[in-house]
Parts: sequence; structure tokens; C-alpha cells
Amino acid sequence: MLFLIEYNRPRGSIVQLRKYDKGSRKVAEDHRLNLELRLSREGVGHEVVLLDAPSEEALRHTHGRYFETVEELLRSSPQIQASLMETPKSPRESEK
Repeated sequence: MLFLIEYNRPRGSIVQLRKYDKGSRKVAEDHRLNLELRLSREGVGHEVVLLDAPSEEALRHTHGRYFETVEELLRSSPQIQASLMETPKSPRESEK
């Protein structure tokens, strides 16, 4: 399946999600291009992507950032959690 996603980055939310059969790739690509052109004309800075995945469940697994809130993404990333927990060094400690 093909998935056309319009994503509002500042809000961290999907504006629209359209599904296409693989045989409709040309139609999906045309819709993606038309959407990007329209958003550009209107000055809307949304991200537009066309992704290929076996199912919506697989897409949610591989491209979770489109489907999760910022808080959910932060909770799911041990690296981000660890960096947020680090105590910033003072300028004097950094010079040592």
C-alpha cells in the first residue's frame, strides 16, 4: 500500500492520511505533487510524504513519529530521556 501523509510539524499531528493501492502509484504521486504545490502557494509549511508499506500497522511501526505525540516520542527514546536527565556543566567545568 501507499500512504500520502500531510504532516503539521509544529503541532506534531497528521492533517491528512490517504491510502492507495500499489497499482495506483501514478495517481498517488500526482496527488502528492498537487498537494505540495497547493500548500506552497498558500504558504503552508506542512511536510508531505508518500510512503510505501505493507499495511498501516507496519507504517506506524516504521514511521511512528507521524503518529505519536512529542511526549510519546520522548518517552519511547531512552537516548533522549538520558540526555534530558544529564546535568548541564557550568562553563568552568567544561574548560577542565
